[in-house]
Amino acid sequence: MDTPAYRQLADDLRTGITTGQYPPGTTLPKITDLAAQYGISKQTAREAVTLLEEEGLVEVVRRRGTVVRALPERRRLSRSRQVHRDERGYFFDPTAQPWIALFKPTVGWGPVPRDIGAVLGVLSHDEVLVRDRLMGTPDTREPTQIATSYLPAAVARGTRLAEADTGPGGIYDILEHDLGHGPLAWHETITCRMPAPDEAARLELSKGVPLLRIVRVTTSPSGAVVEVNDTRMSAEKFEIGYPLTRHSAAAWPVQHLAGPTSPSSTAPSPPTAPSTCS
Repeated sequence: MDTPAYRQLADDLRTGITTGQYPPGTTLPKITDLAAQYGISKQTAREAVTLLEEEGLVEVVRRRGTVVRALPERRRLSRSRQVHRDERGYFFDPTAQPWIALFKPTVGWGPVPRDIGAVLGVLSHDEVLVRDRLMGTPDTREPTQIATSYLPAAVARGTRLAEADTGPGGIYDILEHDLGHGPLAWHETITCRMPAPDEAARLELSKGVPLLRIVRVTTSPSGAVVEVNDTRMSAEKFEIGYPLTRHSAAAWPVQHLAGPTSPSSTAPSPPTAPSTCS
């Protein structure tokens, strides 16, 4: 099957971008020039450029043309599989700990997304408490993530959870200490999807940039889900990393390989470190 003309052009332009023929910040040839060079219509050439725009490789800038995007350096969010705490309460990622709410959080009652509702055990038209924050860096005020918490009405209605300012420790201290749901436990899933228009606008995402999505589920000792947090951020700017530890079944040295020629038996002993005891 022949490749459509617009895809052939998009392939050539994509190769030019990835190989450095068109470095970041440069402009691609004009639509009219591309159409003439490839013997295609301007509409077909425009479809090729639109495809690259949807992939996040270029952006159309008024009075400049189609500009090759400079991809930002990714920042790693290290998920150590531990819950941390400071004077502000619990937090789950040391990288994100300094981030602040860029605007006053919005708090209200409303419907829940279908996938979140399934976790909470409520129907999509049921009202839940929704707490939404746009987080960012305190110095540059660059938006970094949207964090939205959903709490079932049976847990949150008539409590301080529905107040705009929940005080030191936030909603988790209220759940644990005020409402008797402690100690809380958490688990996370990490996925990605394309952003809705309002999410792209709030996070200042270029066209074609997907969301990295971390859904954290909070449970009480009984196993009841008392909160679901849906955090979204640019998959172009952030990546998730975590250490891998050995299971006891993978302990080293591997027993059936250990022997007189194994590194553990032939390598010289390391020098003894000096004592630090006084």
